Amino acid sequence: MMQAKIALITVLTDDTPLMLRFYRDVLGFQPQGEVDEANPGYVEFAHEGVRFSLCSRSIMQQATGDPSFDVPRGGQALELAFPCDSYDDVDATYAALVAQGATPVKGPSLMPWGQRTAFFADPEGNIHEIFADPPA
Repeated sequence: MMQAKIALITVLTDDTPLMLRFYRDVLGFQPQGEVDEANPGYVEFAHEGVRFSLCSRSIMQQATGDPSFDVPRGGQALELAFPCDSYDDVDATYAALVAQGATPVKGPSLMPWGQRTAFFADPEGNIHEIFADPPA
C-alpha cells in the first residue's frame, strides 16, 4: 500500500546541464555520485530529508511513454521554498542569488502572515522563494 509520504521531488527540465550548474553553483546543492556534466539526464543531489533531483523531460517521456512530456512547458507547476535565518538573511540571500544569475521575480517583502519573502526564478523560469519566519 502506498504511504502518504513524499520521498522524492524532481524538477523536470529541457536543459539538464544548465539547470545542474544553477542548482549546484548558485543554490549550493551538491550532486550525489558521479555526474556526466555534458549530458547528465538525471542528477540526484545530496540532501537531508526528502530526496531532490533534476531529470530531463525526454527521459521521463521514455520511462512513461506519456506524450505530455513532449509538450512545451507552460505556466508554473512547482515551487521550492528555502528557509533563511532572519529577515536580514532574506535580503542578503536574495541579492546574492540575483548577482549569481537567478532571475529576480519579486524582491524581499513582508507578507500578511508575517514572513519576509522574496521570489526568484531558475534558468527555465521555475519560480522559487526564500523566506524567514517572524522574529520570536
